[in-house]
Amino acid sequence: MSEERKPIIFSVDDDPQVLRSLKRDLRNEFKNEYRIISTDSAKEALESLVELKKKGEEVALFISDQRMPEMPGVDFLEKAREVYPGARRILLTAYSDTDAAIKAINDVQLDYYLLKPWDPPGERLYPVINDLLDEWQAGYRPAFRGIRVAGYQYSPKSHALKDFLAGNLLPYQWLDVETSPEAQELLRLHGLEPKNLPAVFFEDGAFLADPTVTELAARVGLQPTAQSDLYDVAIIGAGPAGLAAAVYGGSEGLKTLLIEKRAPGGQAGTSSRIENYLGFPKGLSGSELARRAISQATRFGIEFLSPQEVTGIEVDGAYKTIHLADGATVNTKAVVITTGVDYRKLPSDGIADFTGAGIYYGAAMTEANACRNKKVFIVGGGNSAGQGAVYLSQFAEKVTILIRKADLTSTMSSYLIDQIDSISNIEVLGHRQVVEARGDGHLQCLMIENMEEGSTYSADADALFIFIGARPFTDWLDRNILRNGKGYIKTGKDLMADERYPKIWKRDREPFLLETCQPGIFAAGDVRSGAMNRVASAVGEGAMAIKFVHEYLAEI
Repeated sequence: MSEERKPIIFSVDDDPQVLRSLKRDLRNEFKNEYRIISTDSAKEALESLVELKKKGEEVALFISDQRMPEMPGVDFLEKAREVYPGARRILLTAYSDTDAAIKAINDVQLDYYLLKPWDPPGERLYPVINDLLDEWQAGYRPAFRGIRVAGYQYSPKSHALKDFLAGNLLPYQWLDVETSPEAQELLRLHGLEPKNLPAVFFEDGAFLADPTVTELAARVGLQPTAQSDLYDVAIIGAGPAGLAAAVYGGSEGLKTLLIEKRAPGGQAGTSSRIENYLGFPKGLSGSELARRAISQATRFGIEFLSPQEVTGIEVDGAYKTIHLADGATVNTKAVVITTGVDYRKLPSDGIADFTGAGIYYGAAMTEANACRNKKVFIVGGGNSAGQGAVYLSQFAEKVTILIRKADLTSTMSSYLIDQIDSISNIEVLGHRQVVEARGDGHLQCLMIENMEEGSTYSADADALFIFIGARPFTDWLDRNILRNGKGYIKTGKDLMADERYPKIWKRDREPFLLETCQPGIFAAGDVRSGAMNRVASAVGEGAMAIKFVHEYLAEI
């Protein structure tokens, strides 16, 4: 156990000689399991306790001298008890002060009083402390060490912060301010009010009140600003295709920039279990795949910009200028667009009102723990919906999948259908659609239409997860990049079939397989028209795009 994670034995005595002796004896016996902190000032000790509490440190035992000029030891222990009520308390006293010590047993629930001197410590000090520490250890549960997020469960702002941390594989503890005493204590320690929520607390005692995702990203060390003036290739979107392009770009010596507006992994990164990806017979989560890939890419020296959103691409001869949401620009010779797809919005009444407050697009892993012993509904019949249902069934009382078709056979992989059939608390209802969401401040009820019977009924609902269809992230592109009617980017031969192609393409050669109508701008993965919508094919296209980038760079 690292020194800073050990529980603390805290001693206070204004006599330097006594304090040195006590500190020495405590270290001789307890330094392997406890951190020993000693001070000669009771006031300084009380101030430091608040800072220790903010950092999540645990105090197991207080030892305080009774006769101190700043305050009696009994008073110090009483104040220390307010900060660490579970810590054991020993009063160090002379024989003449035993009456005060006995009185303190009742007044401050003193655990023991110890007469000075305590020689030999093996007989008069260690047995007493060991007994008290054993009592303390019996009820001790190590505090979570890391980022803590306190807020209201049905707050869209809280959900955005949790989703960002989860997506970026940053461990955190969620504290619902309405049910968690620890959350209330953190607010009190830091002088925060409900209007300051959500708040994020860090291991070093620092905190952010009602931060934006960008502010949180900067605090946890993510990089939203490009470091170089010019790149060989800039990849927009860190889903499987973008991550593969980054790995190959970096490994093949290209000066590579990867830009992501939320978190690595894309839509695949939210999948709780991908079981049909080559080389992983037991499957792996989307977040684990993303973690491995981003580690691999950064090892090859690529630069990762996150969270950062691209708002446009400007072409000037052989160079491209990427415009970012914060007003900054990035210059690059080639671009690979791998922005992927997102779930379509459900247009039913009330859905927008409760998005982030009981209704979520994807995000099954982020909100699963909040669904413990609750009634959960899923809209969608694809693999993402199935993976979400299987994962949520471990937490929820019941998971109900609503689909417009009769069953899942035409939209979901058979291995997932078999898993769902074997889980007792998952129910699949065909010919169903949500027509309205209702609630008071958060989702409480769904109005569901039985499309076969033409009837509508209500169902109590604590959460609704939406996994419907796919909408490409291409709204930010201007008309100079040709797309099909659904917004997917046209490339290669698909591009050549477009009647607008001859007016736009001005090169003597034909466009490369993954090249858009703008030379040097490529598209890969689900954002591309004709893509396979599989993780493996997206990875393949990302790798292939770098081959064409090399060929393009050889031309300029």
